[in-house]
Amino acid sequence: MIVSIEGIDGAGKNTLVTELRNRTGADVLCFPRYDTSPPARLAARALHGDMGDLTDSVHGMATLFALDRYGAREVLDRFRDSTDVIILDRYVASNAAYSAARAQDPSLCDWVADLEFGELGLPVPDLQVLLDTPVDLAASRAESRETADRSRTRDRYERDRGLQERTSAVYRRLAEQSWQGPWLSVEPGDAGEAAAEVESRLRAVRIHGHARQV
Repeated sequence: MIVSIEGIDGAGKNTLVTELRNRTGADVLCFPRYDTSPPARLAARALHGDMGDLTDSVHGMATLFALDRYGAREVLDRFRDSTDVIILDRYVASNAAYSAARAQDPSLCDWVADLEFGELGLPVPDLQVLLDTPVDLAASRAESRETADRSRTRDRYERDRGLQERTSAVYRRLAEQSWQGPWLSVEPGDAGEAAAEVESRLRAVRIHGHARQV
């Protein structure tokens, strides 16, 4: 089973992923894989102004993030149609939400799905969890993180308040439309409570045999 945790920058995804890993013992994979993936490293350089006008291309940046995930396809495929669980910190929905928000064009969500699930053959997640954190709170967390750790300098996306607001709105639409499968929206707050909600849904998934049947 593939479970992705989604949300804007500073939403608290890492905290929720860590809580879920501690509670369930599930494997975890975080995207983008900046430490190990050449496409992800190129995207990071672009976001910090080191790749000329590459970051101006919505499709170009989306393709780099997609290729990062394609590089992990062998790992992801092990959890396709499996009762074993892997928890992803961001997945394809992140690319869809940010791309559509950047272009201000909802059709980019379908373009991303065709690229990643179609052309690249990545597995569709069994459950997508939206951590629906208010933009003000998420921005405050991102700023505090940057202040506390010089290695966590905010990139171009993280500094763009308008982009974060538009991305949050796109995420909500994706969840409401059950884009590419079932979604669960959880409110920010206690990570244990949010993790308990996700665990409850996962138990239902196991009972029904497959998330897309829930």
